[in-house]
This record gives sequence, C-alpha cells and structure tokens, in this order.
Amino acid sequence: MPDRPTRMRLNKHISDTGFCSRREADRLVGEGRVTVNGQRARIGAEVGEGDEVKVDGQALRARTAAKGQRRHVYIALNKPAGITCTTESAVRGNIVDFIGHEQRIFPIGRLDKDSEGLILLTSNGDIVNAILRAENKLEKEYLVAVNLPVTDEFLRGIARGVPVHGQTTLPCKTGKLGKFGFRVVLVQGLNRQIRLMAAYFKYRVKQLVRVRIGAVKLGRLKPGQWRNLTDAELQGLLPRREEW
Repeated sequence: MPDRPTRMRLNKHISDTGFCSRREADRLVGEGRVTVNGQRARIGAEVGEGDEVKVDGQALRARTAAKGQRRHVYIALNKPAGITCTTESAVRGNIVDFIGHEQRIFPIGRLDKDSEGLILLTSNGDIVNAILRAENKLEKEYLVAVNLPVTDEFLRGIARGVPVHGQTTLPCKTGKLGKFGFRVVLVQGLNRQIRLMAAYFKYRVKQLVRVRIGAVKLGRLKPGQWRNLTDAELQGLLPRREEW
C-alpha cells in the first residue's frame, strides 16, 4: 500500500511556522481569519503537504533547518518592571514590542507587570505548552523585598503553604535576605502567588525579581537585556526533545 500523506492539525501547522501558539491559532481560526486553500478554516481541521494556509490573507511558510540546527528562537530576557507579558500589540509596553526581535516571538508563561527578572520567549508555538507543563516541576527562584522586617515565623508560614485562589500553595523553600528581604523557590506559578502569599501575613511586596527557572539563570543580564538559551539549558527544560 502507498504511504498515507502526512497530515497534522491546523493549529500545530500554524505554530510550527512560528506565527503564534496553538491556542492563539485556534482563536484566529474561530474568528474566521484563517483560510486553507482559499476556504475558511474550521477548528480541528487538518492540513497536509501542499495545502496553502493563510492568516489575514498572509501565506504562512514552514521553517526548515539543517540537521542539528535550531528552527526556532529561544531567548532569556531580564524583564523590567512595567512591561506586560502579552503579544497584544494594542497593549502599551507589551513584551514583544519591547524586545523588537526580527522573528515573531511570544513569552513562555508570564511575569506580572510589576515584577521583573527572568522570562523565556520563543518563536516555537508548538513547544510553549510542553515547557509550561515542565515548569510545574521546575524550580523557580525569586528575590523579594517587602515593607516589614522579615521574621522566621513569616518564612516558615510561606514555606508551609498559604491559601491562594481557593487552594493551599505547595510547600516551598525560603531564606532570609537582610532585614526586609527573602528568597523563595517555588514549583508552582499561580497568578500573583508570591504577592498574595506575603499579603496573607500582612506584608506588601515592594520588589520581586525572578532569578532562575530550572537550570536557566538570570546571571549578569541587565534589565532589558536578553540572550539566546544554550543547548544545555534547552535540554534541561525538555530533556526528551530532539528537535529545536
């Protein structure tokens, strides 16, 4: 029997080109902005080799790379406070415009607008969800400055777990950094988690800096600077993945 032509889900095809993530692709399809061979696409559709996919009338082209080379961009940014982790161009101070990368990139996860430090971005929409799932097991380290003296009781309370968004946060590691500062290492990423944890004990976060995600460290990156991830860092994020 002849080999069956290889087909894939439309949202994966779009993300493979680096245009956007799968979730964003489904949103574009739902809004009627995607066509396949001139016909309006539907969510869940499949495409094969030779099919022409367009978004807003713009044809998408799959990225290719020589064996052993990366098809996509993976970067680490030291996000300054005030920058919003969104791809929405209408949002002033969005992270994509701030970086101004030549390729279309989007953040992996988020960091609150008021927070700063390490955040990862990529042009590979197909890998975002995989890394976010891996982040549920990866340590994320933060340095935090608060408005009140840090006590051992406060640190023990944070480490044990705090009610946030209707659930108790997972146990975490904490350490004191001077009179008004502490270090915390999480394996969760709930919305505004550290700020809410501190607020539970009547503390207010004045500054929050993420300095590590797994083996990826902020290092000497100054606010606003970014760098490409190394091969070792990528393998640390997703050890079983071979194509980048």
